[in-house]
Amino acid sequence: MKRVTFLLVGMLAVAGVVASSGPASGKTDEQASPIYGIAIPPGYRDWKLISIAHEEGSFNDLRAQLGNDIAIEAYRKGTLPFPDGAIIAAIHWKYVPSEVNNKAFGRAQSFVAGPTTNIQFMVKDSKKYAATGGWGFADFTDGKPANEATLKNCFGCHEPLKAQNYVFTHYAP
Repeated sequence: MKRVTFLLVGMLAVAGVVASSGPASGKTDEQASPIYGIAIPPGYRDWKLISIAHEEGSFNDLRAQLGNDIAIEAYRKGTLPFPDGAIIAAIHWKYVPSEVNNKAFGRAQSFVAGPTTNIQFMVKDSKKYAATGGWGFADFTDGKPANEATLKNCFGCHEPLKAQNYVFTHYAP
């Protein structure tokens, strides 16, 4: 029960942060990622929520996945493969205890999104990114694109998910 409460409070906190805050990096300075040439899409913070996740282990963070209109429509219809033009954003935060919430609950049980660690994008273009299952990848920290070595690992992580069109996130309507 404690774990369910923790996850529920975490999901609500992440959804609130997604709905109310500005760009994850504080910047949308149009720097493109190496290899794939993807820049931070303007207005991505207004996209619809696909799902959220709590990753343990070495990540130990909260994540929210957002989709542009094309991605959301594909998720809702169960369309695979995703159509060209679909973009999925994944915003990652460290999570921190919420003293205000814990005071209201009368005990330590609430965690909320803290500092942003990074934001990632998957962009579907079946011709441009044919070698990586039709997806291009980008990773930004503080508005700066990750280096080429980091991006070379992206498809390797997604490759086992070929049956899901290389996408980890399931739609949570």
